[in-house]
Amino acid sequence: MKTVRIIGVTEHFNLPWHLAIEEGAFEERGIDLVWTDIPEGTGKMSEMLQQNETDLAIILTEGIIKSISNGNPVKIVQEYVSSPLLWGIHVRQDSPHESISDLEKEEIAISRMGSGSHLMATVHAKKKGWDIDSLQFKIINNLDGALENFDKGSDAYFMWEHFTTKPWVDNGTLKRLGDFPTPWPCFVIAATQTFITQSGSLLNHILEVINTYTLEFKSIPSIDRTLANRYGQKLEDIRSWLSKTRWGQNQLRQETVDEVQIQLKHLNQIEEVMPASNFLLD
Repeated sequence: MKTVRIIGVTEHFNLPWHLAIEEGAFEERGIDLVWTDIPEGTGKMSEMLQQNETDLAIILTEGIIKSISNGNPVKIVQEYVSSPLLWGIHVRQDSPHESISDLEKEEIAISRMGSGSHLMATVHAKKKGWDIDSLQFKIINNLDGALENFDKGSDAYFMWEHFTTKPWVDNGTLKRLGDFPTPWPCFVIAATQTFITQSGSLLNHILEVINTYTLEFKSIPSIDRTLANRYGQKLEDIRSWLSKTRWGQNQLRQETVDEVQIQLKHLNQIEEVMPASNFLLD
């Protein structure tokens, strides 16, 4: 049995992985796939990939492209979620802010520099025509850190996945002022160059298993109830999320890599636009 380390966020997108592990689908291929939740998100996962603390990661597209551009020896193996991520834009419930236009000069709470919450806040500000050079960020590590920051009366705003934060919007902890979808497929599977070189055949087996699960995921009986129960979501919210979400089984398109890089360069997050082959596993 070969041990393979994989990391991802603690969110409903990743249930296909957990089901496959629990049902022994990887073990049947001689693989002990060890999953670790990383609530800090993309920035932390990029660091773990670079330091060979994991073999694989389910990670935000823009985050890993930025990390690879900055020298992380990692490759994108394929898309994982092909649909956009819907980022909710949140303030504390008793905030005086009532619209997104109120937020132009406010501090932005992010998990860490280079994270999805950092990059998408910058993409959003650029789209709104705000001065991205004057943006100010406060690092809060994860969702719990954001909630603690708001509890102390912070006037910052915080961007995080819409349905993950919805329970706190529903219970009155957070106020959502709007949403901002990513303009590209949101999650990819990334692998370290070491793992690709040493365990290419294992990688193929892992992809065969997870692609089977994601192809069949929406047709699993009562999958909406399973998701709602496991992730503490309302059934109607899960059904809405499922209707918007598409899992992918193919490599990320070169045009998408180019588009993300162009955006990141405009935001001064990377120095140059490089060939897509620098990012994608052949």
